[in-house]
Amino acid sequence: MNENSKPKTLSSNAWLRDAADQLAEERIATARLDAEIILAHTVRKSRTWLHAHGDEELSPRLIEIADARLDLRLDRTPIAYIIGHKEFYTRSFKVTPSVLIPRPESESLIELLKKYITTDAKRLIDVGTGSGCLGITAKLELPELNITLADISRHALKVAESNAASLHAKVTLIQSNLLAQTPGIFDVVIANLPYVDEGWERSPETDKEPSLALFADNNGLALIEKLLNQLPETLSPHGLVLLEADPCQHEAIIAQGAKLGLKHVETEGYAVALLKS
Repeated sequence: MNENSKPKTLSSNAWLRDAADQLAEERIATARLDAEIILAHTVRKSRTWLHAHGDEELSPRLIEIADARLDLRLDRTPIAYIIGHKEFYTRSFKVTPSVLIPRPESESLIELLKKYITTDAKRLIDVGTGSGCLGITAKLELPELNITLADISRHALKVAESNAASLHAKVTLIQSNLLAQTPGIFDVVIANLPYVDEGWERSPETDKEPSLALFADNNGLALIEKLLNQLPETLSPHGLVLLEADPCQHEAIIAQGAKLGLKHVETEGYAVALLKS
């Protein structure tokens, strides 16, 4: 093999510099961070390890894998889909393009749950569960609750089932269009339903997420309003409702809730808490 035909090798630092430059050219704000996450995932080491071993050469096979993952990110595929997981409330959740990627702002729903849950509450349902991050986290933080994860998507339920198993959370899973196929009465309903209006400005990365989990009609409120209308029959007396929505939608949600006997108790970030009166 002559010198020119040898497989290329690069140091970690060299690959990171080149990858970060390419990402920056695409106006990806987290260019260096994303490059480090991709390479760390590829070599199965931590980012801290990369910082300490920047001069180590990467094998041609590792470069090939890292380059393929970089191409996905350059195409605006979210990092979570590339590496296959996302942290939520200090725990790692598997994600695939079948589910919405957990957002940090959704953690406010868990904070409000812990604040307003009562000792009488026994049954919680996570409607539109996706990856299961809300319902599974609720089970792990409040083990005494009986948790049901519901979603219209079979593929999403498979991801949620996998997360429940890996995190050792005992939950029930059911395929349902909102609450239509869910049996019984619930003391807590928690939901991060699609609330994005298709006309809103949004990041290119959302094009890679399932539209079923993102968009809703009626200025993004259609599914939330449908869920609220189902609550009089499915929510126990003094039951708790926790919803995520854009702050511009909160006023409308609170107003509709009031018409249905749901009292607004607190708003935190994107999360709204309502109590059945």
